[in-house]
Amino acid sequence: MRLTPAGETLLHHTRRMLASAEQMALELAEHAHGVRGFVRMLATLSAIVQFLPEDLQTFLAAQERIRVDLAERPSGGVVLGVEEGAADLGICAGGTDTRSLAAYPYRGDRLVLVMPADHPLSGRAALALADTLDYDHVGLHVESSIYAALRDEARRLGRPLRLRIHVPSFDGICRMAQAGMGLGTIPEGVFALLGPQLHLAAVPLTDPWATRTLTLVVRPGTLPPAAGLLLDHLRTTGG
Repeated sequence: MRLTPAGETLLHHTRRMLASAEQMALELAEHAHGVRGFVRMLATLSAIVQFLPEDLQTFLAAQERIRVDLAERPSGGVVLGVEEGAADLGICAGGTDTRSLAAYPYRGDRLVLVMPADHPLSGRAALALADTLDYDHVGLHVESSIYAALRDEARRLGRPLRLRIHVPSFDGICRMAQAGMGLGTIPEGVFALLGPQLHLAAVPLTDPWATRTLTLVVRPGTLPPAAGLLLDHLRTTGG
């Protein structure tokens, strides 16, 4: 059985109505405890690990009566969630189809390959993905923009990506790389946090797609006041 086009439209709007009703109840409950604003936010793992802890800390220090509900999603899920009203704003990978949403640059990052210090490639100053395709790789989950970039580049080169295992997180990639399961691809800022304590080496990727821009997305129109304050803060801090 499949929904008709009319059924799909009804389902879309019903989901938005239920999400709005649930959020209304949450926000009203927060007001009873003195909170004067509630922001729902979706972001990619890269943004959450590298940038949002410090950026949200400075925002919440200045706006003590605002509460932020942050959830992790892949880039496509961020766009869909904001578009459907499940979140007020989001952060996705640059190059993502932002559809009907307004988009603003947030921050940039660069992807690096992580590996044990004794790996044959660890002494290189930089590498293209093409230089690594004779070796095993550890991949992030299949919906991630990083995995999609690796897969698409390998296809463009007409070479198989020797993917040994998928893992759900950057710390999982680092641990698997430490165990010799394969090369991992993570943002440089994530390596700075996780790599040294695991005694891993990092080599920058030279492929153009490895230098990325993270993007803020919101629905066009007027944002709730608290969400508008957070958007302005992130644009100022990041941009």
